[in-house]
Amino acid sequence: MTSSSTATGASGLGPWSAIVLLAPLTVLMFAILLYPLGLTLWTSLYDGQLSLRAYAELASSTLFLKVLRNTFEIAITGTLVSLVFGYPVAMHLAAQPPRRRTACLVMVMLPFWTSILVKSFALVAVFGNQGLLNQLLGFLSGGQINLPMMFNRVGVVLGMINFLLPFMILSILGSLLALDRRLILAAETMGAGSLRIFWKIILPLSMPGVVAGVLINVTLSIGMYITPALLGGRQDMMVANLVDFYTRQTLDWTAASATAMALLAISGLLVAMLGRVRGGLSGGPA
Repeated sequence: MTSSSTATGASGLGPWSAIVLLAPLTVLMFAILLYPLGLTLWTSLYDGQLSLRAYAELASSTLFLKVLRNTFEIAITGTLVSLVFGYPVAMHLAAQPPRRRTACLVMVMLPFWTSILVKSFALVAVFGNQGLLNQLLGFLSGGQINLPMMFNRVGVVLGMINFLLPFMILSILGSLLALDRRLILAAETMGAGSLRIFWKIILPLSMPGVVAGVLINVTLSIGMYITPALLGGRQDMMVANLVDFYTRQTLDWTAASATAMALLAISGLLVAMLGRVRGGLSGGPA
């Protein structure tokens, strides 16, 4: 008996049964993903005739290049801040017993329970010019201190951190939990201090989780729309907001489609890099 027939017999499904079961999902994926994606690609290429004019104009557009630079600056800043705050939290969680760690993970996952739109308005109430934090600073300083933390780059980064931090914590936590504790015990036995153990053992072995968290955060950040639209200023436009500008303000659907495809290509490249990192983490081929 061949391996394929063995697998078929073990699953109890013939090839036609598998096709019938997968057909509804295939149709659904085509309807909600492949067809709109193909239509967007076609719109970016066809403007009376097939050409790459939209992509050529995009590559030479000062507006697009500035927005792309803003996008990566904001995404990288939010990712680095999430890494700085997320790594100590992940280390703390990894050191907890399983029951306590579970309770702490519930707290880490709390931001996922609230809409990003609601969280953005909540951040305005806390960090705005008349928000709770500035009112407290004004009370303590006699009205001398009022920090501009909303409707600028700081507001966008704060909103992103609120969304991205759990992804960073969970990615790093997975690597820390997979770490062989006998290595730490051996280092302690040899007289290594806590700082040396961290730099020589913990940090290098947790790097796959760090790299995965960084790639996940950057991938999620570059496609953000609501956060920069609600919490950013005029100088903080990101690529997703530029697509909205082309579709609603200038009605240039060709440029909007080309911008969307460029964003998709960048995201696809980052996802491919993430797949290689995860493959290396699991011991598969890189």
